[in-house]
Amino acid sequence: MNLIIDVGNSFVKLAVFKGGKLKYKERVKLEDVLVHVRALNKKHDSIKKAIIASVGRLKSVDVKAISKLFDVLVLDSKTKLPFKNKYKTPKTLGVDRIALVCGSINRFPHENALIIDAGTCITYDFITSNNAYLGGAISPGLGMRYKSLNNLTANLPLLESEVPNDIIGNSTNDSIHSGVVNGILKEIDGVINTYKIKYPDLTVILTGGDAKFLSKQLKSSIFANSNFLLEGLNYILQFNTNA
Repeated sequence: MNLIIDVGNSFVKLAVFKGGKLKYKERVKLEDVLVHVRALNKKHDSIKKAIIASVGRLKSVDVKAISKLFDVLVLDSKTKLPFKNKYKTPKTLGVDRIALVCGSINRFPHENALIIDAGTCITYDFITSNNAYLGGAISPGLGMRYKSLNNLTANLPLLESEVPNDIIGNSTNDSIHSGVVNGILKEIDGVINTYKIKYPDLTVILTGGDAKFLSKQLKSSIFANSNFLLEGLNYILQFNTNA
């Protein structure tokens, strides 16, 4: 069994996989990660290997402690990957984006795929059917857009995401919801359609914290999977184990 440790800025996702199947997952606070990892080690004594992907700040002392419990792979730009990385600055490519691309290779092998991660930022990552990663785009996410309207203006309120009633907002709140949500939906649909002009057989994957909220409103045909990044990390660990 494998332990997946996905470290964000404030929270950590922990997941246990048996082969390619997700058996357990939880989200914990960054400062509590070691306590929960040790508890999982006691509960699942068949866990032998672990992978750590950190876009946040996991202390080196915690990494060392986890490494005493399992055979640990720390994901970085030097990790052996199942694709050709044609990104011009490979050292700056986020480990979360690497994991999503690997999730696509695992789930949709030999397909042109666009992976859209709707989280704090919206990231777009494209991989060809012959496993060449070409890059993508980074855009402000749903929450970031709401916050920027509040932070960078004098009078606009901070709102929680809400499905707009109409394209025409007849109040300030409705206008914000229409601008933010419809703006993101038009952006995502537009990006997908642009890719499809060049790659008509495109497979589109939507994941991330806002995937559920957005997926039902998008016009484009997509594959939605909230666990896609975790699956990608597990695949990387399996790939390096078998290499």
